[in-house]
Amino acid sequence: MGSSSSPSTPVPSVFHPFAQVRTISSTTMGLGGTTLQTLKLAAIPSPSSSYSSSFRSVFNPLSKTFLYRRSHTPRPQDPLFFVKGFSASAVQATVATAPKATNPGVKPQWKAAIDFKWIRENKDAVAANIKKRNSNANLELVLQLYNQMLNLQKEVERLRAERNAVANKMKGKLESFERQKLIEEGKNLKEGILKLEEDLLKLTDELQQEAQCIPNMTHPDVPIGGEDSSTIRKMVGIPREFNFPAKDHLQLGKDLDLFDFDAASEVSGSKFYYLKNEAVMLEMGLINWTLLEVMKRGFTPLTTPEIVRSSVVEKCGFQPRGTNTQVYSIEGSDQCLIGTAEIPVGGIHMDSILSASVLPLKYVAVSHCFRTEAGAAGTATRGLYRVHQFSKLEMFILCQPEESDFYHEELIKIEEDLFSSLGLHYKTLDMASGDLGAPAYRKFDIEAWMPGLARFGEISSASNCTDYQSRRLGIRYRSSEPASTNPKKGKGNLSPPQFVHTLNATACAVPRMIVCLLENNQQEDGSVVIPEQLRPFVGGLELIQPKSR
Repeated sequence: MGSSSSPSTPVPSVFHPFAQVRTISSTTMGLGGTTLQTLKLAAIPSPSSSYSSSFRSVFNPLSKTFLYRRSHTPRPQDPLFFVKGFSASAVQATVATAPKATNPGVKPQWKAAIDFKWIRENKDAVAANIKKRNSNANLELVLQLYNQMLNLQKEVERLRAERNAVANKMKGKLESFERQKLIEEGKNLKEGILKLEEDLLKLTDELQQEAQCIPNMTHPDVPIGGEDSSTIRKMVGIPREFNFPAKDHLQLGKDLDLFDFDAASEVSGSKFYYLKNEAVMLEMGLINWTLLEVMKRGFTPLTTPEIVRSSVVEKCGFQPRGTNTQVYSIEGSDQCLIGTAEIPVGGIHMDSILSASVLPLKYVAVSHCFRTEAGAAGTATRGLYRVHQFSKLEMFILCQPEESDFYHEELIKIEEDLFSSLGLHYKTLDMASGDLGAPAYRKFDIEAWMPGLARFGEISSASNCTDYQSRRLGIRYRSSEPASTNPKKGKGNLSPPQFVHTLNATACAVPRMIVCLLENNQQEDGSVVIPEQLRPFVGGLELIQPKSR
């Protein structure tokens, strides 16, 4: 399984396959609510004992999973190591063209609990990590701003001490002229403190903006380089050999009347689609089969909001605005459409301290996902392979730091088991450092053989984000063990809270699974065989056959 040693304490930053902005009118956006309702009502097989036990084991009250949710204001004496996040202010209609908020006077919408002391003490390692990940983070500027902030804090404290000393002097008996002199001195000190505090706030905000660009640290076994440097962990199956001219999924969909891209283009624009006939049953079958398979492994099922606050998107490591964003932002609001259920699931326990006894928390979420796919073009993006809206099941785990390598291996094993049971030919990759998004400490991708493309195409990934996201989302846990054997009463005897580690993995990205199933299971007569595992979830259908004219 994964490494038994705990990962190095990671450093926060910002990223993901998401990165640019399109604005859409909130009055014209459709979210496909009917589809989600259909998902919940889709027929499933009579529950066997294993399915029944799965349902019984996963439905536990969420209210028991945490000690408390913070609502208090963070202590001003702890500005560096924990600052409570708060909701973003309303995004203006011009957000799509807004410049990057790195100006010193611009206040960030939230603050991450970045360990600046650790960064300074491990400067060389952080610098090397930034280089190997091709990040544009400016470490020197971060350290410069951090030192300036420390010096400014010391000056503020010095002036406060002087002001307190003046106040103490005024408690005694004084001549009027002496008292007046102290009053003037105290007034000047107050004004000086207010000015320095204002400068300190601006400096802290600028420091946050720059430090949030530093990527997570990298697992020592991750190959160094670009995507081509990624290594193969596992290869399953061989490409199917056809004794007839194989079709791609677009031609199969046309012949079998499964898709309508033309009508969707007129209604919504390019890269949208209608699923029809058996393709609808196939989507519902994939969702229900995958959901129950993952639930059997101890995951709690969720459906999630598909509109979230921009600040939550940012805290998960995605960029909701910028020149390359994949995120749709809603004009005139602080909200975005989700590109993955990782975002709303990550926010469930935001600003909470969990009990160590409830970890790990495992979720599998069903949602629609929305991506701008900015810059995507070419034959490899045709049809269902790269679209703006799709259904997906996402696995998400919160665990203790020493367990995250283990659960990373568990997630990739679940994905491999699912795809093997569907008969897919695939390979599992350990992705190279240059292909990691900022939150990922390590990432495994699975690529399946797609005859229509005559190559492998990505169908899932599994990432260990260590404490990158939890430091931004404010998700910590506290051990039930006392901090010491000293029998003190109250909070002083509690173990200090630590940040959880978060992991995410794709259980099923429906459109690409449909591509794989259609292209790999096509027959010479134009029909497509439904995998045996899915048949109980599509009404017993074994074959998709051409429609009679």
